[in-house]
Amino acid sequence: MSVSQKMKLNEAGVTLIDCDHKTPTAQTSGYPYVGIPQLKNGHIRLDGARLISEEDFVLWTKKAKPKHNDVILSRRCNPGESAYVPEGLEIALGQNLVLLRSNGSVIYPPFLRWLVQGNEWWKQVNKFLNVGAVFNSLKCKDIPNFNLTIPSLNEQKRITDILSSLDNKIELNNKVNQTLESITQAIFKSWFIDFDPVRAKIAAKLEGKNPERAAMCAISGKSETELEQMPEDDFAELQATAALFPDELVESELGEVPKGWEVGKLQEVIDLNPRRTLKKDSLAPYLDMKNVRTQGHLVDEVILRNMTSGTKFINGDTLLARITPCLENGKTAYVDFLLDNEVGWGSTEFIVLRPKEHLPTALGYFIARQENFRTLAIQSMTGTSGRQRANADTLANQSWLIYPADLMIVFDKYAGKYLTHIKNNGLQNGILKNIRDALLPKLLSGELDATLLKK
Repeated sequence: MSVSQKMKLNEAGVTLIDCDHKTPTAQTSGYPYVGIPQLKNGHIRLDGARLISEEDFVLWTKKAKPKHNDVILSRRCNPGESAYVPEGLEIALGQNLVLLRSNGSVIYPPFLRWLVQGNEWWKQVNKFLNVGAVFNSLKCKDIPNFNLTIPSLNEQKRITDILSSLDNKIELNNKVNQTLESITQAIFKSWFIDFDPVRAKIAAKLEGKNPERAAMCAISGKSETELEQMPEDDFAELQATAALFPDELVESELGEVPKGWEVGKLQEVIDLNPRRTLKKDSLAPYLDMKNVRTQGHLVDEVILRNMTSGTKFINGDTLLARITPCLENGKTAYVDFLLDNEVGWGSTEFIVLRPKEHLPTALGYFIARQENFRTLAIQSMTGTSGRQRANADTLANQSWLIYPADLMIVFDKYAGKYLTHIKNNGLQNGILKNIRDALLPKLLSGELDATLLKK
């Protein structure tokens, strides 16, 4: 095919493969079973996915085993939404999902993911949509009849290169952010939950070694030989940090804690639902629960909306989803997206965490992400089985470690740097997404010549 032409999907060598219409038993480990919630912005996101046994994985992939460059399509709830299958991903297909697979004769397989995001695609979705009392849906027999404009194979490849290069940069930023998030969470856990530098000092004392050096190794992850090779200023900074940790653990109501660290109530560290002022009907940034992620501190979309009733917050606050299943799934956000002195608002189902003034603002976020805090939040839930909510007052009165202020300052230097990097990557991704989404319809329609853009 040398020029663009209108064709039905089944005429263009695209096959539809339906899923098994049943759900396997969930396991604590195993293979991901992808459902509709895992299709997000053209990608498969495995957070929240059901895990299934190897035996069930084999059974569920006999009929429909996703392959690289297949497109997973939702027929129900959000019909027409799709995500492509990246190379090497082993998943089973959930109910109300189908696979679209190109044989490559007319449609370049990597191009299929972009074809199903264009304006023509959505016109076909609306044309064949079955409106239901509860859910709208698409029928398997109708989808192969979607009639779309198919560019030449060479043009498809050029379009794919342009859009995929932008998308790949977005994904790279996402991976960097995941790494930075993991590093900061690991530092917090090591210092303030597992007390690794303290334990390193204790072990070194028992072995007749230098406790300070042992703590420096625990903090930096370096060997003693590597410590000696550090620049003088960096060595001195690390040495000063190690000196802030004691060399003894003592018993407390929370178990063993570093000697000299006090135990109090969470409300001595964090204000829960602090008072914020925002007049009713004021136009202000609004964050919907659906735009809060289960991993990482960034949010997907903030819109301007007239204030009615809801939770109010400012930069530096942490928003914890308090309702089931959002709490169990980990929905948490750190507010760094407002202008100076701006007040935002959102769902009443958020609990706002704000550290005391002498503590880093991001501390609330790191606490909210820790397993011990989330366990307490889940245990505080009350209400009916389907609408349980965490109780802020119960959480405020939980016994909690009072972190030393001088050590918090040092931690903030690490955490603040990483959170800023994550935020900047998120802002860059927003720009890249806008460019990609603006180019996509123009490239698919032929309004823009992909050859010119490639040059």
